[in-house]
Amino acid sequence: MTIYKSRIITVSIDRDWREVYDFASIPENFQRWAAGLGRRFERSGEEWTAKDPDGRLIRIRFSRPNEYGVLDHIVFAEDKETRNAVRVVANGTGAEVMFVLLRTPDMTEEIFAADAEAVQRDLNTLKAVLER
Repeated sequence: MTIYKSRIITVSIDRDWREVYDFASIPENFQRWAAGLGRRFERSGEEWTAKDPDGRLIRIRFSRPNEYGVLDHIVFAEDKETRNAVRVVANGTGAEVMFVLLRTPDMTEEIFAADAEAVQRDLNTLKAVLER
């Protein structure tokens, strides 16, 4: 069994958690706040395609809409599959958005740190968009 190093990256948002989930669960909205995931999202059957930050074509499969605040998604890029666990939970009258980042064997400590910074930037952008 292998267990990777992980980091949970969070942001608190001053909006009802259901409103945060409703906005963040729509793949077309990702390009407004998730620059680290990609841009030019287009639906392709059950999956979506997008251009990653380096301009490469990726495929993304999002979790189905649900009442639990689960925003998990799988990114397929070249020969690599990355599973991302994301949750929106109630935090008082607001919301907490949590992203679990895993350090896979192909990631250096520098890449892991850079990915964590990119995820934090994206979550901060989500906060800014929703608190306007």
